[in-house]
Amino acid sequence: MSAIPADSAAATATVTEETITGPRPPISRRVKQRLTSRGATAAAIIIATLWTIPTFGLFISSFRPEDAIQDSGWWTFFSNPQVTLENYADVLASGRSSSPNLGQYFINSLAIVIPGTIFPLVIASMAAYVFAWGRFRGKDTLFIFVFALQIVPLQMALIPLLSLFINLKIGDFQLLPAGTYAQLWIAHTIFALPLAIFLLHNFISEIPNEVIEAARVDGAGHATIFWRIILPLSVPAIASFGIFQFLWVWNDLLVALVFSGGTADVAPITQRLAELTGTRGNEWHRLTAGAFISMIIPLAVFFGLQRYFVRGLLAGGLKG
Repeated sequence: MSAIPADSAAATATVTEETITGPRPPISRRVKQRLTSRGATAAAIIIATLWTIPTFGLFISSFRPEDAIQDSGWWTFFSNPQVTLENYADVLASGRSSSPNLGQYFINSLAIVIPGTIFPLVIASMAAYVFAWGRFRGKDTLFIFVFALQIVPLQMALIPLLSLFINLKIGDFQLLPAGTYAQLWIAHTIFALPLAIFLLHNFISEIPNEVIEAARVDGAGHATIFWRIILPLSVPAIASFGIFQFLWVWNDLLVALVFSGGTADVAPITQRLAELTGTRGNEWHRLTAGAFISMIIPLAVFFGLQRYFVRGLLAGGLKG
């Protein structure tokens, strides 16, 4: 009885396996099958419901009169519906002296959040490219040091950084005076860089080496490689971190209180939301309207860049 060659046996086994099991499904379908189950779906529905109910109650309360909000819960709206736009009018138009006008602080927040998002993304993307594809002594040690900066609590760096800004002078001229956007931009950039460099480095380092080497063979320098290859391929990761940074800066209150200098000219919307309750906290019902006004821009940014956000989160994890 003659023996079957090894190559023929392997081919027969391969054909038999494909015939029985069929072709392998796409990577996205396999990942979906692994991560999706009835238990996970049920848990996600329960968590989403528990998370949405308070938000829904806040939304209903924003349209209820002041007396109804303070005398009864939001669920009584269904048995005794009362609708008014007075809360939104007071918040936006500052109808009462103790209720600051939120409309003008939208501009302040946008003036803070746009540079506070773009600056760390530009610096972090260039630094991540250098750490991923640069060749210099001590690169790994420096990258570990940058990564370790994430463990430094934000609260510990606020006062030293503020003191540095105050003492940064040329003669009697202060380079970064209090009550300007510059302090807020630099502070948000500094606090965002460690995490941004780490995340973008992990994505950029996954780009195939053949692509970079082919560009170098064609005579491309670091600037050409970065602008024409790295940045276009890193759009999902950049957009993902950009969304996180945008939401963080927009919702920030602590950094704004420390570096805005207490001036209304640069105060963001979160700082004014904290003052909506009045000096004695007896006007807290206006927070219901102010909260939803402040959510307009973050929701628009998130849903507008949602597809990049999902692609960035899954980047590097779909291998097959």
